[in-house]
Amino acid sequence: MTDAVPVSRFGHVELEDMPDDLRARVGAIAEKSGFVPNVFRALARRPAELRAFLDYHDALMDSDDGLSKAERELVVVATSGANHCTYCIVAHGAILRVRTKDPEIADRVASNPWAVELSRRERAIVDLALLIATDSAALTEAELDDARAAGLTDEEIWDVGAITALFAMSNRLAHLTALRPNPEFYLMGRLPRT
Repeated sequence: MTDAVPVSRFGHVELEDMPDDLRARVGAIAEKSGFVPNVFRALARRPAELRAFLDYHDALMDSDDGLSKAERELVVVATSGANHCTYCIVAHGAILRVRTKDPEIADRVASNPWAVELSRRERAIVDLALLIATDSAALTEAELDDARAAGLTDEEIWDVGAITALFAMSNRLAHLTALRPNPEFYLMGRLPRT
């Protein structure tokens, strides 16, 4: 398969050329989604790093404890919006739309996460993520108390911080690699699945 526009400025690895364990793991994702997300194709050029990324990503994003799966994606989209990361806004915006069944939420959050209208709990999640993403040294007990007052537990506050931190790294890798979103992401959660 030849891409007209590069997946990454550092090249990429096709699924069939990945090490066996990554081919199986990424292949399962591709089977579920119908395509191989470009982030995996780009990061597969450094297999040990892709394994570490997938392990931490899955530990944070696939947990059934703490934040809901939709709230976890809300953190990613807000963080990625603040960091101007097109790949993560598009990819995780698609997942957020699917998880919330709201075809507009990702665009509203990504374009201006500071002012988007959200529930009190969602606002607390986004505000905490934005502070950690943009000025983590300014975090004080006052911000944590605000999050608790909005109903977040300490475990959920940890989730917000850990997800924000992982995606701060992911956003920067996407910028480094000039990672291009898969075309499939743009319509996910906007149109009925075929």
